[in-house]
Amino acid sequence: MNDTTILGKVKLSLRVVTDDFDEEITDLISAAESDLQTAGVIIPEPMDNFVLMAIKTYCKAHFGNPENYDKLKASYDEQKAQLSMRSGYTKWVNG
Repeated sequence: MNDTTILGKVKLSLRVVTDDFDEEITDLISAAESDLQTAGVIIPEPMDNFVLMAIKTYCKAHFGNPENYDKLKASYDEQKAQLSMRSGYTKWVNG
């Protein structure tokens, strides 16, 4: 799979090779973006690796029923907190 779209990258991280779950995964990507924006994080265009990693982690935590949900959720929350405090990723930190 050499898909460079956000959907393709998230599917690769989830180890999904079928298109059967594209709608669900797209919804998870949108939910992750909304959650990050609620925390004040600006989603850059094009998306960078820091934001993409947080979105992948969010999707891993919420796709299916992962046994390590608590660890994934904690990891996502830490990534979100880091992004919300990082210069260039929020409206209120930019000068």
